[in-house]
Amino acid sequence: MGRCPGPVKRGTGLVVGDEDETSPAAAVFDALGSEYEKAFAGSEAHRVSLQWLLGRLAPGSRVLDVGSGTGRPTAATLAAAGHRVLGVDVSPVMVEIASRQVPGAEFRCADVRRLSLEDGSFDAVCVYFALLQMSRPEQSALVRQLARAVRPGGFFVLATVPLDVEGFDGVFMGQDVRVTSFSAQDVTALVRQAGLTVVSEESVMFTPTHPDAMPEPQLFLHCRRPGPGADG
Repeated sequence: MGRCPGPVKRGTGLVVGDEDETSPAAAVFDALGSEYEKAFAGSEAHRVSLQWLLGRLAPGSRVLDVGSGTGRPTAATLAAAGHRVLGVDVSPVMVEIASRQVPGAEFRCADVRRLSLEDGSFDAVCVYFALLQMSRPEQSALVRQLARAVRPGGFFVLATVPLDVEGFDGVFMGQDVRVTSFSAQDVTALVRQAGLTVVSEESVMFTPTHPDAMPEPQLFLHCRRPGPGADG
């Protein structure tokens, strides 16, 4: 597997481009499948982050979940609260699992870097650990694109592993990966340069429940796009 279907245009505000190449991230997460969900199920910080967002969303909000994985916990939590969730993931295996596990949300297999999103088309965008296999220029460009997709006054949540590394070859849960990230200070600067206001942030250490996993720092940024009612 590891390759999403070809070009398609569906729904409102989203165009999926041509997926000619197999993504390294797709190969990794195709292989991990449900093991990824099990390994990260114990993340209290992720649950707290979702509660922060739920406490601010209006009923029936439209939310984009970037790197939606198995659909749990992000899409499942938001859909259960009555929000309209669109999950996007490059892994066909993850999209199949998510569609089965969270029927109340919509999932599409696509490389988020190739999506065309209408400005202001979502009330909130969530990006939980979805950037780490992209280059720094790709991460910067994507954050700017996703920030524009949030309506004025809407919300943007970003979680990442804040390490100052570029093109680092390592092993993640038994899978070979090449990781690029920013320091915590630079991640925060990145979202601010995209025009977002950082309302709160949380830094934690988390060890995934997997025999090959190592403790990792995690940074959760909770942001708003300036606009009407954007007072935090």
